[in-house]
Amino acid sequence: MTMLRRSRHRFLALLGTAALALAGAVALPGTAEAANILSNPGFETGSLSPWSCSGNLGSIVSSPTHGGSKALAGAASSSDTAQCTQTVSVQPNTTYSLSGWVRGSYVYLGVDGGASTWTTSPSAYSQLTVSFTTGASQTSAKIYLHGWYAQGTYYADDVSLDGPGGGGGSDTQAPTTPTGLKSTGKTSSSVSLSWSASSDNVGVTAYDIYSGSNKLLSASGTSATVSGLSASTTYSFTVKARDAAGNTSAASNSVSVTTDAGGGGGTGFRQAAPYLYEGWGDPPNPTTVMNATGIKWFTMAFVLDSGGCNPAWDGSRALTGGVDQTAINQIRSAGGDIVPSFGGWSGSKLGANCSSASALAGALQKVIDAYGLKAIDMDIENTDEFENEAVQAKILTALKTVKANNPGLRTIVTFGTSTTGPTYYGNRLIEQAQSLNANIDVFTIMPFDFGGGSDMYGNTVNATEGLKTKLKSTFGWDDATAYSHIGISGMNGLSDQQENTTPAIWTSIRDWANSHHIARLAYWSVNRDRSCPGGGVVSNCSGISQSTWQFTSITAGFTG
Repeated sequence: MTMLRRSRHRFLALLGTAALALAGAVALPGTAEAANILSNPGFETGSLSPWSCSGNLGSIVSSPTHGGSKALAGAASSSDTAQCTQTVSVQPNTTYSLSGWVRGSYVYLGVDGGASTWTTSPSAYSQLTVSFTTGASQTSAKIYLHGWYAQGTYYADDVSLDGPGGGGGSDTQAPTTPTGLKSTGKTSSSVSLSWSASSDNVGVTAYDIYSGSNKLLSASGTSATVSGLSASTTYSFTVKARDAAGNTSAASNSVSVTTDAGGGGGTGFRQAAPYLYEGWGDPPNPTTVMNATGIKWFTMAFVLDSGGCNPAWDGSRALTGGVDQTAINQIRSAGGDIVPSFGGWSGSKLGANCSSASALAGALQKVIDAYGLKAIDMDIENTDEFENEAVQAKILTALKTVKANNPGLRTIVTFGTSTTGPTYYGNRLIEQAQSLNANIDVFTIMPFDFGGGSDMYGNTVNATEGLKTKLKSTFGWDDATAYSHIGISGMNGLSDQQENTTPAIWTSIRDWANSHHIARLAYWSVNRDRSCPGGGVVSNCSGISQSTWQFTSITAGFTG
């Protein structure tokens, strides 16, 4: 294999910055297994009760929601933060975990007189989590949500307070198991469910709907609609009943439902997301780039193994709390979002080092939970992952698992290509995705480092057409459906092998991508989207003459 082939991550070694430290394992706290003791946690009753909102500024809305069909809207004003509260019974000297999904500018979640947390997520739901321990004689806690003065309406959904309910543990009897779970309807993005009621010695307060081990939403009655799902995808659901003391029944029967096909048989997913890397190359302020170009998404590189199948940025920077999270917070505050890229050319990769598909899925889930992700990318390269059949299968199985457990999550695989389409290893990856029913949303090729050839536009188009042909023959898709599952991830300016993709060529590639309605356009990397004619292949500029952020501006014009 050519030394620098398909090596976006290979810049680390090229520039003498390759030493990826395998620091101590980064472990995230586990999710509490205790029951949610809040009432109407997902606002699915269609009313606020038992929540109470200041200034009559709270209301129930049907959009935007995180799960189910309802959410809370708090219309913060110049004089009122639209605080919404619920008081629940708790046990003394007990630790509780409070979480909720929120959207809007400066949204707060906390317990009155205790711990709180906040975020800015104006254009997408993100999860807030905080824990607190009750006092020695405390028997109640007031949970609150609020926005901030003059920052506009915030939204909240699927709020959870996990821990034992009040009453000193006198009620230890769980409700009976729900029965008769069935699907009563479906669309390309939602599934409606119903079941028979459970009974309890005191009373059932809620039903929790699960996909795998992931709790999606809670309902007060015996029906619910799960939304935000992917088209033409099979999901398995179960339901558990819960009482006021936090006792939870066994899971109901499982029901599997395949969502309808989307319009034109495609995924409905479109993403312009150039790579941004905080590990080298004079990382730019993402807000500056967004304001200058209009780009909304970034692909954040790279999530690796810090040891023991634990994810960390570059395998050495903590998953949360560091420069990577700072960049992500800036992107989301500016109305954008990110997709993390797992793997790359070098370093200790989760796909190769996690012991099983389930262990890898667990590692991916940690990152999904940490950032409330809508999409993840597996950059499958080199001999340890791309050329290893068992590792390819492990990665695809893990992606299938997390997609089933996180309705609405989009999965992307990225890999190298020849000038005429997928190589032997790329073809095998696609064939395994089909045989495993992995439901991959986007197959992204990297059309550069071909080992010769100067026609970067022609080679990119030919490689993409070759991928389309392979997807058609493997999955039985028509042209439009195959294109809707394709991504292109190029390299701006000079590649490792001195191929030159100029701004004019990249514009032509983007225009071709738009005219064929592919799903994704990316390039390596925003760090290099600066001029340095004659500069060679370096980390912080393209090696050619260009305007600052010119390739990002071109990419922002991708509409799919």
